[in-house]
Amino acid sequence: MQEIITVSSSKKQEMIDITQEVDSIVKKSKVKEGLCNIYVSHATAAIVINENADHNICLDTIDALNKLVESGVWKHDKLDGNADAHIKATILGPSETIPIKDGELQLGTWQGCMLFELDGPKNNRNIIVQIIGD
Repeated sequence: MQEIITVSSSKKQEMIDITQEVDSIVKKSKVKEGLCNIYVSHATAAIVINENADHNICLDTIDALNKLVESGVWKHDKLDGNADAHIKATILGPSETIPIKDGELQLGTWQGCMLFELDGPKNNRNIIVQIIGD
């Protein structure tokens, strides 16, 4: 089963919790044992699994990534000024896969599925959720 979640961001960089939407798709699939793959089809966004209980970890993660990758100093910036977003998305990756057991995502207590927006604000970020299993 495959479904697309469409998300809009409101900031240049933000982590948007999509756990409830993904969980809803898993439930709808009626898969008891399998895998859930979450993939964002954009070059300046990423999918990550991280804590979703304290919003400060999202802000800390954005700050840490900004310290690792400068903005405005890359060759691609001459084209559209967002090379740092592309580099950050490459480091983080476009997808995550989560096991499903007894019809439930096997996330840890504090884990959630996040769209990591790196070049916002953007409308209509497409996230493909693919459920595979029995």
